[in-house]
Amino acid sequence: IAGLDVPVVADLNVEAARTALRHAGWDDDDVVLCESEAVAQRAFERGKRVIVVDASLMMNLPIDIVVEATGVAAAGARHARDAIRHGKHVAMVTKETDVAVGPMLKRMADRAGLVYTAVDGDQHGLLMGLVSWARELGLEIFCGGKALEFDVVYDPLRGELRCENERRTVPESSFDLYGPTPDTPLGSRLKLRRSELGGMCRLHGYDVTEMTLAANGTGLTPDVPELHCPVAHVTEIVDVLCPRERGGVLGGLGRVDTVSVLKFPHEAGLAGGVFVVVGCATAYARGILRAKGHVTNRSGDAFLITRAHHLCGVETPLSLLAAVRLGVPTGASDFQPRFDVVAEAAEEFRAGETIPTDKSPRLRASMRPATPMMPGAAVPLHVASGARLRRTVSVGETITGEMIEPAEETPLWQLRRQQDAAFFPRA
Repeated sequence: IAGLDVPVVADLNVEAARTALRHAGWDDDDVVLCESEAVAQRAFERGKRVIVVDASLMMNLPIDIVVEATGVAAAGARHARDAIRHGKHVAMVTKETDVAVGPMLKRMADRAGLVYTAVDGDQHGLLMGLVSWARELGLEIFCGGKALEFDVVYDPLRGELRCENERRTVPESSFDLYGPTPDTPLGSRLKLRRSELGGMCRLHGYDVTEMTLAANGTGLTPDVPELHCPVAHVTEIVDVLCPRERGGVLGGLGRVDTVSVLKFPHEAGLAGGVFVVVGCATAYARGILRAKGHVTNRSGDAFLITRAHHLCGVETPLSLLAAVRLGVPTGASDFQPRFDVVAEAAEEFRAGETIPTDKSPRLRASMRPATPMMPGAAVPLHVASGARLRRTVSVGETITGEMIEPAEETPLWQLRRQQDAAFFPRA
């Protein structure tokens, strides 16, 4: 990619770092493993590609931007904080860090004249961009969201549903359930009912995390804390994820949600893509969208716009170039701690156990209005992950601050305390 160079990779796994540099087009002879900053500086000056195990060794190198992609909330907080302190822009791929302390890191970067941004290729980053684009056009956002990672394929000839590697036999009579449904309130409820009667794509904690980030970056809000996540054909999304007065299930405008896309074998899907359901202020604009083939609801006053391609890291370089060359984020410009991801126990935890991540089926994640961390209040899941429990937690209990042993001296906890003080001063 013109204008982009990868001079240094930090990874605890040296072979993984070597593989990353091979993917970036470099031979092993061009790569030097460095155990000190001085050695790294000399290798850098000789034009070598540098690998370090300790990320702190890269911060003084003459690089423009640090891409944080560890997927570990505590590590991401330390690396992003250190990068900003050393005058580097930050591209935050680690959503676990971003959802816990991203607003504070962005405030620090803003004050230092640096860019802190989510990235294109991640669904929440793409959704932020799509929502911003739609608003700039004067469209009203009824709902913005993402499709889950894998579509559910309904094959009526084989009498089966399949999703990724899972297959499920369904009777012929199920066509009324899994085929297209009427654009009526009854149809909207039927689309939600599919989730109860055989939806194969389960909403995971990391899906809730991404939608929380999208909410914090756009101001969209969840209709319900656990999200609706209907199982719907692409052409049905506009009907179900719009306000009730337009035949949908949402209690108001400006919502954020997810959808598990249902499709026939011959259809294109939306796996991992993002979408907005929008309204237009004028009949003329509505007429243009209808004429150009956009999916609309029965009353013709809500439209679906999708961004189906989700290319993960292949797209991320665009965010890096925008940050360094243009000085602008491709993620949120107004990033506020509006919501937190909190978790309740889906099964019992014993005292001394460690809180898992949002990928664990032992937890049920939901979006709740953000509050400062204090006794009795739910602790953000990604701040709590990795902490030990002080007591047994029963099924259905929400994880709160006094249940865990805090890691007060870590950058993650310190940044969260700073964020609470900065954004919730009265508390």
